[in-house]
Amino acid sequence: MIADPPRVEGFELRALSEADAPDLLRLFSDPEVCAFMDIEPLETEFEALDIIDWAEAQAAQEIGVRWGIRRPGSARLIGTVGFNRIERSRGRWGEIAYDLARDQWGQGVMSAVLPAIIARGFGDMGLLRLEAMVTVGNARSCTLLRRMDFQQEGVLARRGYWKGQAWDQLVFARLAD
Repeated sequence: MIADPPRVEGFELRALSEADAPDLLRLFSDPEVCAFMDIEPLETEFEALDIIDWAEAQAAQEIGVRWGIRRPGSARLIGTVGFNRIERSRGRWGEIAYDLARDQWGQGVMSAVLPAIIARGFGDMGLLRLEAMVTVGNARSCTLLRRMDFQQEGVLARRGYWKGQAWDQLVFARLAD
């Protein structure tokens, strides 16, 4: 089942639940965390619950999955990671996505977590291609993906529209060996 989280040494991954709403609100109310995302910073726990509902629906339909990231022994959600989309009917690919609390930036969290996500995608899920969409200007994400052997394939001009403006998206991909 895709909802079962992979094991990551030094971190605990588990499905998002209603109990995560306060931490998810804290995470996504930070304008710097949301700067390159297609959402405005959250203002209420109800908005956080909407994200959790979306994640639960994705997993139930097996078209996506999002796990909360925690350090062992801590209940605090420090980020999320997973697949925004999994395509199996007309291809075998998945779009990875991740976010992290600002106080965790630069501490190697995603460098530890993403290899397990990549291995799950290419392993148990049998995907042949992993993609990541990065908003132009998000240099930290580009650097991380390059370290994970993703290649930038191109730019999708004006692919997104949020926060009152059009955004270009960089397409990164990694193929199964």
